[in-house]
Amino acid sequence: MKSNAQVKHVVHVVHSFATGGLENGVVNIINALPENEYRHTIVCVTNHDPEFFARIKQDNTQIINLNKPSGNNPKWLYHCWKLFRELKPDICHTRNLSAIEAQLPAFLAGVPYRIHGEHGWDVSDIGGTNKKYQFLRKLYKPLIHQYVALSKEAQDYLTHVIKAKASKVRRICNGVDIDKFVPNHNRTLLPEGFAKQDSVIFGTVGRLAQVKNQTFLVESFLEIWQQNPALRDKIRLVIIGDGILLPKLQEMVSECGANACVWFAGRKDNVPQLMQQLDVFVLPSLAEGISNTLLEAMASGVPYIATQVGGNADLILPKHLDTHIVEVNNKAQLNSAMLAYIKTPENIKKDSELVRKHCEENFSLAGMVANYHQLYQFENK
Repeated sequence: MKSNAQVKHVVHVVHSFATGGLENGVVNIINALPENEYRHTIVCVTNHDPEFFARIKQDNTQIINLNKPSGNNPKWLYHCWKLFRELKPDICHTRNLSAIEAQLPAFLAGVPYRIHGEHGWDVSDIGGTNKKYQFLRKLYKPLIHQYVALSKEAQDYLTHVIKAKASKVRRICNGVDIDKFVPNHNRTLLPEGFAKQDSVIFGTVGRLAQVKNQTFLVESFLEIWQQNPALRDKIRLVIIGDGILLPKLQEMVSECGANACVWFAGRKDNVPQLMQQLDVFVLPSLAEGISNTLLEAMASGVPYIATQVGGNADLILPKHLDTHIVEVNNKAQLNSAMLAYIKTPENIKKDSELVRKHCEENFSLAGMVANYHQLYQFENK
């Protein structure tokens, strides 16, 4: 066993800690890093969901809420500084713009190694174009020892727009647990009578929010459903997740009279099993970093269609770049990609095998964790 002096203490600073791709990545990292070599503190700028925190299975992790009120109240930075002084961590790892300000109290408290990760864009900063946010990133740049970019897009942004030194920007792609997400195509968890064995079931998983853009998917599905009466008994849509968009999406489906063809599953804890109910996964987001749900679909042997944002094109098979990546809100392109699977359903099985193999070879959880383990190895100066 290593002594306390040899165990690295990592403080992960996040805006909040609840269901989400960024947060799920933190869970995976903590659960997979050697427990005898690390201890972790998750600091939430706002607060956390205790049920989500329970996904961490290691006994070496605590979570602390700073309970920052809405608005530009800087008092939380003082509390953050006091916390760093008390914890005396080896590493401060902030994630995304909403947590980057914690780099200042970490610096003032003498935290020896400071990392910042860029995971994806907020709806108010699509593509990182917001000038105010660019200024903030540049302001904190001198305090950051190392950046983590999840996608090539983020890597290029940090080096070309924020002007971080290329040597300080490391690209680490997300990984997926290929033993947890496995192919097992079935219909056992769908509502009774919802679909037949030969139905083509499209689906998506995620927080129902503007940036995730499920409206785009529902609009396309309903357009196909309305314009092709012969397909109405064949095609189905599953929306897994909860959030502010739910009433609007439900109203859209109801107005078209398509309630029997769309299942709003809500927030679920059995996502690996629900992935196995889908034939084609659709990711309609306005912005992404590296999508965990896209990786989970591939690991589950579920073919995909995704928007041309973030790291989506980095993840998929090169042969699918011209056919499975669509422009944001381009319904003609999304309709065409969905209809291709509807008209040639035999391609679902063929592509299922291809995407699983691609995921196994390129995006294992073990590979991602090894990269973070290496990142966290440094000698205190």
